[in-house]
Amino acid sequence: MTIQSIAHPALARALEKKGYETLTPVQEAVGDPALGEKDLLVSAQTGSGKTVAFGLAMAAQLLSNGRAAPAGAPQALVIAPTRELALQVKREFVWLYAEAGLVIAEAVGGMDARAERRALERGAHIVVGTPGRICDHLRRGALDLSELEVAVLDEADEMLDLGFREDLETILSSAPKDRRTLMFSATVSPEIERLAGAFQTDAHRVSTVNRREQHSDIEYRALVVDRSDRENAIVNVLRFYEAKNAIVFCSTRAMVTHLTTRFLNRGFAVVALSGELSQEERSRALQMMRDGRARVCIATDVAARGIDLPGLELVVHADLPQNREALLHRSGRTGRAGSKGVSALVVPLNLRAKAERLMKMANINAVWAPAPTAEEIIEKDRQRILEEPTLVEPVAPEEKSTVAALLERFPPEQLAAAVARHFRAQRSAPEDLVGVTVDGPKPRARVEFDKATWLRLTMGHDQNTDPKWLLPMLCRAGDLTRRDIGMIRIMQDHTFVQIHADAAERFLASVGPERALEDKCGIDVLDRAPEGLDQAPPRPAKWDRKPSGGKPGFNKKPHRKGPDDGPRQFDKPAGGKPGFKGKPAGKFAGKPDAGKKPKAKYAKPAGKK
Repeated sequence: MTIQSIAHPALARALEKKGYETLTPVQEAVGDPALGEKDLLVSAQTGSGKTVAFGLAMAAQLLSNGRAAPAGAPQALVIAPTRELALQVKREFVWLYAEAGLVIAEAVGGMDARAERRALERGAHIVVGTPGRICDHLRRGALDLSELEVAVLDEADEMLDLGFREDLETILSSAPKDRRTLMFSATVSPEIERLAGAFQTDAHRVSTVNRREQHSDIEYRALVVDRSDRENAIVNVLRFYEAKNAIVFCSTRAMVTHLTTRFLNRGFAVVALSGELSQEERSRALQMMRDGRARVCIATDVAARGIDLPGLELVVHADLPQNREALLHRSGRTGRAGSKGVSALVVPLNLRAKAERLMKMANINAVWAPAPTAEEIIEKDRQRILEEPTLVEPVAPEEKSTVAALLERFPPEQLAAAVARHFRAQRSAPEDLVGVTVDGPKPRARVEFDKATWLRLTMGHDQNTDPKWLLPMLCRAGDLTRRDIGMIRIMQDHTFVQIHADAAERFLASVGPERALEDKCGIDVLDRAPEGLDQAPPRPAKWDRKPSGGKPGFNKKPHRKGPDDGPRQFDKPAGGKPGFKGKPAGKFAGKPDAGKKPKAKYAKPAGKK
């Protein structure tokens, strides 16, 4: 469908001014004239243009005569789950309906309720708001839904997840029953179907989601990192891509605060977005992203629900999403309206299986790779310097005297070095990461352990020490990874362990002042490497570990004597049954039992037959 085919010229002109050339699939499907005034249950990908889609669908009721009626009681109501999404919908409607002359009011939690009531008293064609504030205006009599012709539920699945079902039922029950209801949801769950069955009449299903294909405009990358390097990896991801706008998703408010502080200290232009901020602070943060004063937004899932940041090129998952829907919602902030984007999941090695299950449920095929290294970022910077726009711009007349003075005083090589230094000074230095591969930790080279710390453990072969359980025990007790541990030499009654210099302090702090591992194994820190470790460790031969002439494990039991050592312990006496430790053989051996009759088993009493 082309823009010119839209029934309302005012809307077609607004779309052309905004740069639209064609409509997206969901906009075409919802705007199909054959649907008339049917109720719609729509599922579409995030970023597919749903706001403009239901804006076009509502035009049939709002501009029934080709022009808008005088503003009075609202004819259309749009309900969104969050303040940011509601305000975003209002901004979209302002330019879409500007030439049509429609008045748009808001009813958003966290905003000035008195100003909203005054705007509703003056009259509005469309009201956009959040469930709680709309219910508040209904109870106070400030909002009249008696003339409502169309109601839109945007992100209906999210509103149910946030516990707004009762508020939605209150709002829709207050509206005329013959209204048109449009319900938009990323997924159509059984709860959504029940809500649609209660408040829609013979709803037409519209779906532009292909569950078997991932979003073609989003490149998914799963970056494997050591668990101690997660934050450093996020720094390197931001530096490697140098996105115009990027958003970093965290699972908690505390993590948002922590990363915001750290990235500000590293020189990133960062803003935070979490539920603990006031509406004014959240609006200011989003405006800074739109103005270019900030380039990185660190947010929680709920705070970022439905926000649309223009030019968002990169999404970083600092914490793995909790479910499939959260992964798709987060990633859907980029790759919107035909633009390309990257969704990077930072995956600690111990959470790889969880990440694989998550992406399988979301039908996502990600490229698995280690996080960008410092060397890769430095090489990327060299390419960016050569592509710097200021280097190819012509010299302005007012700059010629300065350029001539610089060329006269400094050689070209010195000027080029100054350009490179200035370029690097504007950016945060990349982090050195622990080497990992996609399959696990990358082993350290032997030369990396030249300045290692040596430990002496108070157990060895005598305690059946085995590297198979010793290595995991060291990692658990000292917050280490396998690559932090070098040589292990098990001796007769002790064991030598080599710890990398970078991890030794962390290990000793974790085991505490008692310097002991599990099973009461003591730890001694050596001031130098033990001698003779290049030789094979002394390990007694298998049969040398038993006591002299005995079997392993039976040290306390008497052993069998040789043929010349006299009678054996278990030998039977001549002519008798086998005895035990020299006792006579036979049950009655040595007892005077001659002439005695054995007693009957059941003796009869005297006098009875």
